[in-house]
Amino acid sequence: MSSSPALNYRRASYLKSSPNLTHCPDDSGAEVAFAGRSNAGKSSAINRLTENKKLAKTSKTPGRTQLLNFFVLDDSGRQRLVDLPGYGFAKVPLAVKNEWQRNLEAYLQKRQSLRGMVLMMDIRHPLTEFDQQMVRWATKSNMPMHLLLTKSDKLKRGPATATLLMVRKSLAEYGDLISVQLFSAPNGDGLQELRNKLDEWLNTDNMVDMVYIDDDGEVIDSEPEHPAKT
Repeated sequence: MSSSPALNYRRASYLKSSPNLTHCPDDSGAEVAFAGRSNAGKSSAINRLTENKKLAKTSKTPGRTQLLNFFVLDDSGRQRLVDLPGYGFAKVPLAVKNEWQRNLEAYLQKRQSLRGMVLMMDIRHPLTEFDQQMVRWATKSNMPMHLLLTKSDKLKRGPATATLLMVRKSLAEYGDLISVQLFSAPNGDGLQELRNKLDEWLNTDNMVDMVYIDDDGEVIDSEPEHPAKT
């Protein structure tokens, strides 16, 4: 269990929406991105986490589905949740999908403040082609991932546990970089486990006075390179 200070996710509020990396908020502090197929229950999970049913909205407009939506957890804005578009959008032209995929990959690989990703999968349809693509992108960047097997209430305990073990076995090659849990937005199962993981990633207590040293021993203003380049 994380020893990081518990955060108040009920304080989450909308900050801005960005079409690409260039228009994202200032790249400082810590943020966690939420990803998943359009029908994986991503918005429901975020709303359950923050206990705000209106925070993460599902838009029927294809253009809006391509935005990264940022939410802040306090007045400083140094701790953020990022709602990524539901991928696999069927009504978006292929050229638009390809452009968005390039933007998303750039965000995952270059965003310095991104501490981890929560990837949501419907427990009845885990590890789809799209899910595995997200896993490849994140692990390529050495990005920690926490998988939520959502809608776990749709299965009985035995089958749900069996699916959990199957997914863990399938991703065992990534070691501690990827963790997996069951989650149900309607009844809150797995909520505290999710919050513990986010507390661990979003804790900025040790970031305020952090300094970085380059190869010549000189102090520089920001982290020299993203983990993807190590």
